[in-house]
Amino acid sequence: VQLQASGGGLVQAGGSLRLSCAASGRSFSMYAVGWFRQAPGNEREFVAAISWSGVSTYYADTVKGRFTISRDNAKNTVYLQMNSLKPDDTAVYYCAADRLPYRGITAAAGAFGSWGQGTQVTVSS
Repeated sequence: VQLQASGGGLVQAGGSLRLSCAASGRSFSMYAVGWFRQAPGNEREFVAAISWSGVSTYYADTVKGRFTISRDNAKNTVYLQMNSLKPDDTAVYYCAADRLPYRGITAAAGAFGSWGQGTQVTVSS
């Protein structure tokens, strides 16, 4: 599966953005999808994940209550709605699909393959 993230941009603190992760290739609906981010000089970190069915979601503590992950399998797309953005949210955001189908969601980056190119999110104070 090939993934393409989009929707990043420049926003003021307190603002919102919605990222999209569009997939093509193998049956996207069979795979959990995760969002990760990487700020300059930092390690890549987990943000959120959603199960293949969309029933289960999991969030990093740093974004819980502010970000919402969802998916539309008919459109082969996963979304990340980001509200109440903070300067610390500034990073390149990546989406990735699980290496295995029908597996429970995880925050472990090693479980994911098919990384898309990132989209830059910049939050100004």
